[in-house]
Amino acid sequence: MPYIKQEDRKFLEPHLNALSMFIKNGGDLNYCFTILCKNFIETFGESYSKHSVCISALENAKLEWYRRKVAPYEDQKISDNGDV
Repeated sequence: MPYIKQEDRKFLEPHLNALSMFIKNGGDLNYCFTILCKNFIETFGESYSKHSVCISALENAKLEWYRRKVAPYEDQKISDNGDV
């Protein structure tokens, strides 16, 4: 879940906000995710468990993004344009 403690967000958000100013397309975003996972593995050691942590974080972030952002957008478009 992306809902970390507020005190942890205070440290991370300035760095993420600064980085996000340089992300201009999907390739840049993918690269950032990849480097974060790569650095996580390099910092905490390579194991199946650590790779699984990266995959889980990416998958859970994807699912949460869909639930919170994409589904409401699709619902609005159904309302605007009619269902299929």
